[in-house]
Amino acid sequence: MADAEAILALVSAYNERVIGRADTTLDQIRTDLAEPGFAPETDSWLVHGPDGALLGYGWAYHKGAGQVQVDVIAEPPAVDFLFARVLARADEMSPGGVVDMGFYRADDALRAAAERHGFAPATAFHRMRIDHDGDADPPIAPRGVTLRSGRQVAAAAHAVLVESFKDHFGWVGKPFADWQTALDDNPVFDWPGLTVAELDGTPVGVLLTNREFVEDEDCGYVADLGVLKEARGRGIAGFLLRTAFAADRAAGLRGTILHVDTNNTTPALSLYENAGMRPVLVIDAWRRAPHPFGGPDHP
Repeated sequence: MADAEAILALVSAYNERVIGRADTTLDQIRTDLAEPGFAPETDSWLVHGPDGALLGYGWAYHKGAGQVQVDVIAEPPAVDFLFARVLARADEMSPGGVVDMGFYRADDALRAAAERHGFAPATAFHRMRIDHDGDADPPIAPRGVTLRSGRQVAAAAHAVLVESFKDHFGWVGKPFADWQTALDDNPVFDWPGLTVAELDGTPVGVLLTNREFVEDEDCGYVADLGVLKEARGRGIAGFLLRTAFAADRAAGLRGTILHVDTNNTTPALSLYENAGMRPVLVIDAWRRAPHPFGGPDHP
């Protein structure tokens, strides 16, 4: 945590260089460093120049199920060094597993570095946004659907989340205790932001919102929105989405943001577009295929 502000300065400078504006907050950095299962002392690296300035930051996080997420934010002299470190750690965490990373589509330099180190395109995520101008009709629940919110629905929400997201790219469900702890420790989440949709009394949908984009975008954030396969096609996802919009509008926020896999196993992208959301940023997800004897940099 002591390095969080220095990391923020590095990441913000990178954001400004690539997309023209800051895209990270101190709370986001601190939340990432406190992620259950992540140990900064063994899973992350800082590179300083001769003058002590921070040149780069890299990390590896074992999501489970043979999947590791990595990231490298660095000035050119530190890029390959950090890739070697995070990939070596990834191979220790999950020998023969897959390794994922994401970066802005506008970042040609990081894309080239990822390709050098064995990554290839896997999918792309759109950051979607809607601005709340004026009043709107309150969302109308589909027949038989009711909502419950707060900590008391945590177990039901977790079960729906794991089942509804199990086929999504890069998704690894956390054990309930770890998931709940992560929410408790997240400074931009409050339990009223967790909502379960019940169909005739059975939990079938989940909505998880937080304040990740309030500080820098004045927008609410839909972190997760899922509906069980057997309950899809009834308008439940759209109702949950409009519920999030209504809450953000009532809070006086300028808009609502979410991220969506453009190759989603559900028609989520069209749902968001039909609700008036528009893409404002593209994040490419690349994957390094399994290496049975370690990564290409580590024979």
